[in-house]
Amino acid sequence: MSLASVYLTSVQQRFLTYKELGGKTISRLNAEQLHWQPEGEPNSITHIVKHLRGNMLSRWTDFLTTDGEKPNRHRDEEFENDTLSKEAIQALWEEGWKCLMDTLASLTPEDLEKTVLIRNEPHSVVDAINRQLAHIPYHVGQIVYLGKMILKDQWDSLSIPKGQSEAFNKAKFGSR
Repeated sequence: MSLASVYLTSVQQRFLTYKELGGKTISRLNAEQLHWQPEGEPNSITHIVKHLRGNMLSRWTDFLTTDGEKPNRHRDEEFENDTLSKEAIQALWEEGWKCLMDTLASLTPEDLEKTVLIRNEPHSVVDAINRQLAHIPYHVGQIVYLGKMILKDQWDSLSIPKGQSEAFNKAKFGSR
């Protein structure tokens, strides 16, 4: 298997990890909680989902042939308050991820040597993917953090719970 093929497989796996983390957090919350904003007007989970969807659709639609900042994207609207239902928020989440994952799955090792534009700035395909692999987890981390703030003691860890590292490692590796 070529390094390019290994890379494409790897990035798909990494993106799916972040889709799962964000999706599990969203599924644990109701619509009111998804719209909640901490003091000072930081973004709600809904704002972040709308932003990620807008970003993914813009970047990954016609990825190899058009600029990653599409003229029909209205980024500022992604941060406006609304009354979307939980189901609508989840549908936006899935729509963005489907676009990203379908496009990644369609890329060939040869495509990695191409150049794409994002906001009229040339990027290698690898750099454009890496840019998203930095941007998306940044916002998924915000979603998870907000979910923890909202659920407080009701939060169930999405990874190794605090104080459980030793037991986790023992289960993974046995006694060493």
